[in-house]
Amino acid sequence: MFELIPFHKFRDTPSVRFFDITIANSNARDLVFHEGPAISPNNTETGYWQFYLHPHQEDNLLAVSGGRTFYLVNFAWKNPYHIVRLDANRHILRLPPGTFHRSVSDPDGSLVLNQAVRTAEATIQREFRVYNSFEIPRLLRVTSKFGPKPILHGFDQEERQAA
Repeated sequence: MFELIPFHKFRDTPSVRFFDITIANSNARDLVFHEGPAISPNNTETGYWQFYLHPHQEDNLLAVSGGRTFYLVNFAWKNPYHIVRLDANRHILRLPPGTFHRSVSDPDGSLVLNQAVRTAEATIQREFRVYNSFEIPRLLRVTSKFGPKPILHGFDQEERQAA
């Protein structure tokens, strides 16, 4: 299952806060900047959602600025479909290997730091392959309006009622 991991402030000075955001065993970093309300990966030309899935990588995602909404599907979970709100400097979102995921940035964009944990089998080609939901019937079914309702995390009460 995914986790929302708290991180700890270790010092406060006037107008400056220091946080320990260390992820044990992290052996790869990537910094992902979304300019404006970006979607990653993009939809297909015909409007179908696309997802990433890392078979040999655990993601540990921290929104440094802005915010993102993550759409997560993992068929090994009791409830396979979750939508997680990740606001800047609140939590680190840990995604286990084998989790389909995509994200939508806030209107003003976002910057996310990933402190990944990669196995020896990880390659850029394998870990960053894009999966088209139209080509995976089970994924299309669970994320469609006819599928099970997703479980929401990290949204305030007003946002939950609007969803």
